Amino acid sequence: MADIKSSQSAVEEPPIDSKDTKIGANADSSSNQSDYDAATEQDIDGDYGSYGNHIFSDPKVAEYWRGVYENASYEGRHRFDPEITWSAAEEKRLKRIIDWRVMTWAWIMFFALDINRRNINRAITDNMLTELGMNTNDFNTGQTIFLVCFLSAELPSGLISKKLGPDVWIPFIIFAWSVVSLSQIGLTSRAGYFAVRALLGFLMGGFIPDTVLYITYWYKAKELPIRLSWFWTVLSACNVIGSLLAAGILQMRGLAGWSGWKYLFLIEGGITALVGIASWFLMPASPSQTKGRFRKKPWFNEREEKILVNRLLRDDPSKGDMHNRQGVTPPLLWKCLKDFDLWPLYLIGLTAYIPPAPPQNYLAFILRQMGFSTLHANLLTIPSQFMFGVNLLIISRISEWLNERSLVSMASNIWMWPFLLALVLLPSDANGWVRYGLLTGLLSYPYCHAILVAWNSRNSNSVRARAVSAALYNMFVQSGNIIASNIYREGDRPHYYTGNKILLAIASWNIVLFVLVKFWYVKRNERREAKWAELTNDERIDYIYNTKDEGTKRLDFRFVH
Repeated sequence: MADIKSSQSAVEEPPIDSKDTKIGANADSSSNQSDYDAATEQDIDGDYGSYGNHIFSDPKVAEYWRGVYENASYEGRHRFDPEITWSAAEEKRLKRIIDWRVMTWAWIMFFALDINRRNINRAITDNMLTELGMNTNDFNTGQTIFLVCFLSAELPSGLISKKLGPDVWIPFIIFAWSVVSLSQIGLTSRAGYFAVRALLGFLMGGFIPDTVLYITYWYKAKELPIRLSWFWTVLSACNVIGSLLAAGILQMRGLAGWSGWKYLFLIEGGITALVGIASWFLMPASPSQTKGRFRKKPWFNEREEKILVNRLLRDDPSKGDMHNRQGVTPPLLWKCLKDFDLWPLYLIGLTAYIPPAPPQNYLAFILRQMGFSTLHANLLTIPSQFMFGVNLLIISRISEWLNERSLVSMASNIWMWPFLLALVLLPSDANGWVRYGLLTGLLSYPYCHAILVAWNSRNSNSVRARAVSAALYNMFVQSGNIIASNIYREGDRPHYYTGNKILLAIASWNIVLFVLVKFWYVKRNERREAKWAELTNDERIDYIYNTKDEGTKRLDFRFVH
């Protein structure tokens, strides 16, 4: 018997002719198999459509999972149908609707986070530190406070979001952090700066894992990396747009006696507060719960909801083992924390993003020290951010094409290594444009975060583990950011040679770490495959029904790498 926990194990039969059916809330919801059987055009796609066998083709397996969904009160259980069939064209069209309505708004919400999270890096180019009586080390301390609070909020926020629902919790925290960010116009001292950074960290900390969990409610595992790569283009877009906005807004210095950085916080905080309010009305709870909050009609009819629910469950049956308003209890949390098979990914999250972080946070500040004006320092950050976004999409697409995660992700640190070495060896009297070129090349690296987040989600293998592991992974990432925020020190200005040596060493370690993690998962799969092969078909069925193993501990589960 094939691996019943992975859709990749299904044996597919040749697809049949099919025809596009009408997609939308006004389509005939009474049609089911008839639309599929009326097919007249060729519609062949191995990744989409309900062709051939699938995980629920065995009635015993289907009945087992039906019981799981009923016991969990899974919100889509009334749409579970092991016998429903649909065409690739139907599924693709529904996926495009989700891309537009769910992913586009998720992108906008992430933009609201990042514009408020990173505008401090642009504010300091407008003499903010001097006006508040601060120096580089004080700025680092504030960033460390922010990141510690950000990290501390990740898991609690994730647990609250899992209990209330991301569609309730996420709009609230967006509005709250926008108000706090806007309030920075009243900063007059270092103590006030520290206090605001702490509050922003607590409010922002859970957004990313909460939103990633929400996105997994809508997409299959193979669809996640490329969607998350587009999601993380926010980092590039926000830096480009943020730099352009800052270049203009900071020129308002002196208007009504205010500094330019105060206008920056006022305008950007006000805009993102509107995003928080709008999110309350634009985020449905799940594919089968799209009606509500000024949405008088659901997005999808009954057949479409069945397609959306069953395509997800056939890809990963564990997505129905909890409902979306079910909290993670302390015993379940402890099980997730003990899941040592996910810790290799957490270790990658700890160090993988340290090498580019200090140069990115300080690029505009470094350019100001090199003699560039506030306007030019902000504009000169744009080329690296544009290439960052392009390379992010390219590396995510390569990972999808090759179905490879560890070695493709390793390319990020391989890219950065020669640029860091050159910065370490570059003479202090070198031409400023050479140093700028090296920093730009370094920060144009292919960002692998989308690949790693999807990898972590896929290897979690249950909703409760996915909710906790997303938060834990991000906590390790933020721990790495805390380390990164203290590598460039005041005494190492202006070229930060000591800091760059540390970054070079960490990049070297990361290259080795990616290889070790791949080796770990390959060996884990080999051992499980050997044990699974020893079982007869009846023993496998018995295991499915009676095993006490859960999540990643299941013998019929295979890790991706």
